[in-house]
Amino acid sequence: MTLTGLFLPLITPFSANGELAADALAGLAHEVLDDGATGIVALGTTAETATLTPEERRRVLDICGTVCRERNAPLIAGAGTNSTAASTEALAAFGPTVTAALTVVPYYTRPTEAGVLAHFGQLAATSPVPLIVYNIPQRTGRTLSLDTLHQLASTPNIIGFKHAVGSIDDTTITLMSTLPSDVSVLAGDDLHAAPLLALGASGAILATAHLATSAFATLIRLWRNGPLPEARQLAHRLAPLCTALFAEPNPVVIKSALAAQGRIPTPTVRLPLLPASSAATNSALEALTYVLATA
Repeated sequence: MTLTGLFLPLITPFSANGELAADALAGLAHEVLDDGATGIVALGTTAETATLTPEERRRVLDICGTVCRERNAPLIAGAGTNSTAASTEALAAFGPTVTAALTVVPYYTRPTEAGVLAHFGQLAATSPVPLIVYNIPQRTGRTLSLDTLHQLASTPNIIGFKHAVGSIDDTTITLMSTLPSDVSVLAGDDLHAAPLLALGASGAILATAHLATSAFATLIRLWRNGPLPEARQLAHRLAPLCTALFAEPNPVVIKSALAAQGRIPTPTVRLPLLPASSAATNSALEALTYVLATA
């Protein structure tokens, strides 16, 4: 299975009283698919999954699964933790609406790379759906070597990576030139998505695309199919928006901008996150205006 295109890691909208805004979530899922997203990611970091109750997580997955089934769109669902047993249990609960699972490298405990391989080996052997390894060392505290990445890529039932290492480093460049063609690499750093696409990434999981879904879908298509000068120009136009939306911890600015547009009922986030500042929200909306004006 090769994953291509734009996948939206949906925020979780909350009502004024702090409850899950189910209708707003379904509406947002339909909107991004209407605007060119290939599929949806449910229960990712952007969804504030760590703050959701088990029942809320089930509801989010049910809502996103229903939308994706209606739209014949792939659904990627987050299930990774720093506990192999808990991750295995979460994966086992996935039903037929889930296309693949986004499973983060174990965080905080910082296992050895051999431990990382053993963790994913066990998950892959028991998961009912294929796995996408979420490689984000700035959150996990564990940088993976090229050899470890290759071993993960060759593990049965692992179909690719969400690659978000914070730069285009030497390991990334070599990885992109040596991976088998049937292993998908999805760009996960919004600001660095364009260079990773230029190196051959098959798609992207980008939170910024909540605000400019069509533009990011076009960006991926242009880097894959050309013309490349248009891809480069569009990447330059989108870069300030990526920077503005990550000026404060994700997804606070995104939710504030979506609420300002009337697309979700409130900008509410859950502690330990705090609402976006007015300055950050205004900067994001200005950057979005620039993108739309130059489309």
